[in-house]
Amino acid sequence: MHNITYTLNRSKRKTLVLRVTAEGTVEVRAPFHVPRREIDRFVASKQQWIKTRQIAREGLWREKEAFTLAYGSSVMVRGREYSLTAKEGTQAGFDGTCFYLPPGLSSDELKRGVVRIYRIMAKNLLTDRADHYAKITGLIPAAVKISNAKTRWGSCSAKNSVNFSWRLVMAEDDVIDYVVVHELAHIREHNHSDRFWAVVRGILPDYHLRQGKLKKLQQRLAAENWD
Repeated sequence: MHNITYTLNRSKRKTLVLRVTAEGTVEVRAPFHVPRREIDRFVASKQQWIKTRQIAREGLWREKEAFTLAYGSSVMVRGREYSLTAKEGTQAGFDGTCFYLPPGLSSDELKRGVVRIYRIMAKNLLTDRADHYAKITGLIPAAVKISNAKTRWGSCSAKNSVNFSWRLVMAEDDVIDYVVVHELAHIREHNHSDRFWAVVRGILPDYHLRQGKLKKLQQRLAAENWD
């Protein structure tokens, strides 16, 4: 069997976990006490799985590299598609029917313009939804911030500041609410224990369905280059 190069991260965890990154590299998370030879055997036993995942990742990477925006392209807001339209002037924005941007912009310039609009929308929308659920639950964040996170939809700091990726505005409203509630629940439980999920379930009994829809959005964005 061929040797497989991997990055090893040790922690207080109890099990071995294998991951193939978006770039196709292999990462292993392992408990402190597990010997390196046992980790090597574990990785070797997953060789075919790793190869399959790397091929899939390579395909996604090619799609991502080919991703471009042009006038007439469509992008998502709250689960719906809206077109990019040229509008005379220097202003860019979203009017509820389309994204309007100055004419003559390159693909990269269009993307930067759309991202700026997304960020403004995310700040307004996610602050509003966090306020809404804070009033219902009594779980009040110290602050609501918008981040450029690529692999996490949201997070909650030790000081109870909640952070959301601007990419979340692409999701449907019920999915946005799930992520908001998920992070607010961390104000009570800074973990993913049964107690944490009980908090989420008490607010959104159908959260499993919303998780499934969020995964579909993740799959789409994996093939789009918003970096």
